[in-house]
Amino acid sequence: MELSNQDVPELVKEIRKQLFLSQEDLARELGVSFTTINRWENGQVKPSKLAKAQLNDFCAKKIRRGELRLPR
Repeated sequence: MELSNQDVPELVKEIRKQLFLSQEDLARELGVSFTTINRWENGQVKPSKLAKAQLNDFCAKKIRRGELRLPR
């Protein structure tokens, strides 16, 4: 899965919805702050390259486990 900047707000919302996670829960899973997740989801800030890699890895792990389904 490759993440583009315009996909971030919708992707974060979809991940949280499917995994039943709060913004705080997702932040904890990714090792970032609640504020960071909130800003990504609201389109105020775009993730850094490192953060994108973490989000991609997190999603890939959840997809492999069958816990997450994302549009291609």
